[in-house]
Amino acid sequence: MHKYSNYESHHLPHSAYRGALSKYIDPRPLAPTIQLAPDLTALKLPSILPCMDQLPLFAETRLPWTVSDLSRFLRALVESEPLLQNIWVRGEVSNFSRPKSGHWYFTLKDQSAQLPCVMWRSTAELQVHILQDGDAVEVHGGMGVYPASGRYQLYVDEIRAGGDGALFQQFMRLKEKLEAEGLFGAERKRPLPPQPKRIGLITSPSGAALHDILQTLARRYPLAQVILAPAAVQGEDAPFQLISALKRLNRFVQPDLILLARGGGSLEDLAAFNNEKLARAIAASHAPVICGVGHETDFTLADFAADLRAPTPTAAAELATPKLADLQAALSARTQQLERYSPLALIFRERQRLDEFVLRGGRALRQLVLLQRAALEGLQAGLLALSPHAVLERGYALVSKASGATVTQVGQVAAGETLQVRVSDGKFGVDVKTADERG
Repeated sequence: MHKYSNYESHHLPHSAYRGALSKYIDPRPLAPTIQLAPDLTALKLPSILPCMDQLPLFAETRLPWTVSDLSRFLRALVESEPLLQNIWVRGEVSNFSRPKSGHWYFTLKDQSAQLPCVMWRSTAELQVHILQDGDAVEVHGGMGVYPASGRYQLYVDEIRAGGDGALFQQFMRLKEKLEAEGLFGAERKRPLPPQPKRIGLITSPSGAALHDILQTLARRYPLAQVILAPAAVQGEDAPFQLISALKRLNRFVQPDLILLARGGGSLEDLAAFNNEKLARAIAASHAPVICGVGHETDFTLADFAADLRAPTPTAAAELATPKLADLQAALSARTQQLERYSPLALIFRERQRLDEFVLRGGRALRQLVLLQRAALEGLQAGLLALSPHAVLERGYALVSKASGATVTQVGQVAAGETLQVRVSDGKFGVDVKTADERG
């Protein structure tokens, strides 16, 4: 028997296990042993007794097994078989998962069967290569039974490469063929509409992907109309239904873009999206296609043929639509811009400029009036300084003859002549007694 540290079980010999279960097993022949029932007259049923056959109420029968007992028995049978505890199995990896516990869980499969496998953390940490779906491997270990789910599984302690799996090889051949034709070229990708009004959706009507997509679209962009073209996303008929849904949307709905989506799964679960005809139908679609199939690590031919690949169905809905809050912010900015350049805003701005011109004109006019007033006052002061009255106020007098002629020289007057003398506050007459020109 091959021994390995990461697989723990308690192997019981058949004789010991049968001894433990002997209370549930009747070793005697299967022919029933019938005993007469005791008198039932104490139950006061005399009218019924003559008409009834006496049942073997106290015959010895086998006790029923509990589910746990049967599971433990089967586990003992499997784990005590040397051939099943030192075995190599070849197949293709599928449904590989590595939870936080560090253990590895995967399925080993071929064309007609599947085998659940487990590798404990202590052994998984020593592995150089991390398994991926589609890997063809040979694994060594021992068979066991997991009672909680009632299934047999292989506890793996060694893994070695066995070449690429058949599905993965087929996928790579198709990918290389279509890539050589230019079907996946970047020049074939069409731009997505920034604000789609009508979105076509191809997915299973009963899958979780539909709920996730609709919830995301309602939250991000409830303005869009969504048209569902239901189709199977797994199984032999799935590629035909997906192609048919794609053609119906393009012909009858003419959406702005199409979402092609389904949840995650193994390589065989996603086989419908690795169909060559579907990839060509996606590339020929009139509307651009966003493909959101599986998880972030899943890649299909549909992803490469689509105009945009999304890692998940939810991400596909997010990439297909703008965020409503962003649209509202852009609308607010555009509204403010329009308000700045609207005719009414122009009138308000020109009115303000007119008010400024009026104020500036008023200030300039007042300043000009002040300057003119100051100049006038200066002229007035000059004139007043030259006025005869101003001279008279300084003590001078204006002398004139009776004819009104101003006397400026002594020779103009004669003795005995009456003259008029004007001073600052009036005039009076004087008689000239002498006129001496010597001064």
